[in-house]
Amino acid sequence: MGPLAVTRLLVLVSLTVALDNGLLRTPPMGWMAWERFRCDVDCKDDPENCISEGLFRDMADRLAEDGWKELGYDYVIIDDCWMSRLRDKVGRLQPEPSRFPGGIAKLARYVHDRGLKLGIYADMGYLTCMGFPGTTLDKIEIDAQTFASWGVDYLKFDGCNSNPVEQMLGYPLMSKALNATGRPMVYSCSWPVYMGGLPPSVNYSLLGEICHLWRNYDDIQDSWDSVQGIINWFSNNQDDLQPAAGPGRWNDPDMLIIGNFGLSVDQARSQMALWAIMAAPLIMSNDLRNLDNSARAILQNKVAIAINQDPLGIQGRRLLQEKSRVQVYWRPLSHSASSLVFLSLRTDMPFLYHCSLDKLNYEAGNYEAYDVFTDSTVTGLNVTTEFTVSINPSGVVMWYVYPRSSQADTVHRRVSESRVHPAGPDRRSVL
Repeated sequence: MGPLAVTRLLVLVSLTVALDNGLLRTPPMGWMAWERFRCDVDCKDDPENCISEGLFRDMADRLAEDGWKELGYDYVIIDDCWMSRLRDKVGRLQPEPSRFPGGIAKLARYVHDRGLKLGIYADMGYLTCMGFPGTTLDKIEIDAQTFASWGVDYLKFDGCNSNPVEQMLGYPLMSKALNATGRPMVYSCSWPVYMGGLPPSVNYSLLGEICHLWRNYDDIQDSWDSVQGIINWFSNNQDDLQPAAGPGRWNDPDMLIIGNFGLSVDQARSQMALWAIMAAPLIMSNDLRNLDNSARAILQNKVAIAINQDPLGIQGRRLLQEKSRVQVYWRPLSHSASSLVFLSLRTDMPFLYHCSLDKLNYEAGNYEAYDVFTDSTVTGLNVTTEFTVSINPSGVVMWYVYPRSSQADTVHRRVSESRVHPAGPDRRSVL
């Protein structure tokens, strides 16, 4: 099939696809297995950590019982390695029976009974990334129907072991197949990462019509180098990436690794702050059964979450890169508010950074700023006021900035109250 024929077919497919099921008006939040638990299938010697129904029940329990669900963390997502090596007699995917003896439908009911949602993984190649059965073009419809019949709420569709033509056809076709099931499912596409992540190879207008979110760049690893590399790539390419994001369509820089082994407390705050600024999915991959208090406090920071979940859905941008190795990020928010993140890439000592709102293109007026991680307020700001923030090495200072007015004071009071009271069902409109 020639390139022109493929393009014409893709256009015809896309005209029938539009994935408008009202889901993900704000970025998804939840937990995913991959970064922390990978493809551990050794349930004999590592029963607590292997990819099994027990692991996902445990994480569902933690989300439901430890305050995560009330904050918005409501997806439990299975990644690779859940499948049997063989499809069943009628060609359907099936879970590995020794590790998922109850089946996926029973696990979905367990998750749903706790007020949560279940996500699952598939790959459009002939094999998944870890060598389990793939969802080739001829299997897309039956796999979508199978996931719907199990009560799945979210599909991550990977692209290992597939070629660009198969991807051009398969990703829109899976969107159409999910729509046809009649069950609303979030559709996470890994297509961009296999095409280099950027236009013209990646058509973000099309992605916004067929997918709710998409992976743009390399997998995250449990290290500050990995987090920093992701931040830099997204920032360096923000002119292409930022306009693609919005309610129902999100860039995905990959999982939150806060609470694992590779980040200091300051670096963990940096990841949380930058993911909030980028309007990124807040999908944790950690062990919620063994999470220390500092990681829990960062991940459950209600104001950082409220910034991430702002209903305007505008992805933030990097404004400045200073010679001092300080970078400044900004995101516009509802009610004329905004968020600023001052990130230090230094490795020596806390750095005193001097700035003003005028330098950051703020309009004339009087402002206050709430410091998200220190629970303090900076008063008396106008655009010409020079302020100083002390930023730890590889750390951040994160502000919620609002104009001084009666309306803004009311909104700020709601933000302050969110630090004490669970956000509940209105968490996505706190700001």
